[in-house]
Formats: sequence, C-alpha cells, structure tokens
Amino acid sequence: MLERLRIVKQRFDEVSDLIIQPDIISDQKRYIKLTKEYKDLKILTDKGTVYEKLLNNINEAKEIIEDGSDPEMVEMAQQELEEASEKLPKLEDEIKYMLIPKDPEDEKNVMMEIRAGTGGDE
Repeated sequence: MLERLRIVKQRFDEVSDLIIQPDIISDQKRYIKLTKEYKDLKILTDKGTVYEKLLNNINEAKEIIEDGSDPEMVEMAQQELEEASEKLPKLEDEIKYMLIPKDPEDEKNVMMEIRAGTGGDE
C-alpha cells in the first residue's frame, strides 16, 4: 500500500505543478479537470501522510519496548503502540476505499422523468 501511496503522491506533485502554469490556467476545461483531480489527491495524500506517521510511531514504540532500559519509556511506548494499533486498521480501510478508481460517470448529472402509468384491461 505504501508504494501505491507514493505513486499517488508523485501524481499529486505533478498536478500541483501543472495547475500553476499559465498555459493550463488559460485552458479552462483542463484547469477545472486538474483542480478536481488535485482536490481528490490532496485528501488521499493527507491520509497517506497520517498512515506513514502511524507506521513510524508503531516501529519506534516497538524499538523502545525491545530496548526496555527505562520502565517509564516502555510504559509510554506500550500506550502509544496500543493507540496506533487501534487507529491503523480503520485508516487502512479508508485508504483502500479511496484507492479504488472512481467511475468517470459518477461526476455527471442526470435528469430522470417519472411518469404515472396505468395498465390493465377495461
């Protein structure tokens, strides 16, 4: 999952660079498309950053627990490990859901007409 998040981060950086270029700003259709993509990628990269921090916190807590030189630090590390371990599965599920490619038809509007109908024999 970290590799996919890195790919998303690279695309986010590319889109960030593109939307500030004058030729893109002058092309309104492309600019609108890129800003929508930027918005979606921003949310995902923020979640990815939190995910990486949680993984780092878990690794650091495990190292402190294995070291075991200071009992107070070990206790704090165990608490940190428990908190991070509780948050991690939920965050992983959110990220997995966000990594599912969106259907391009989702952004389109629809107008539906519902008519009353009668049926049967008279």
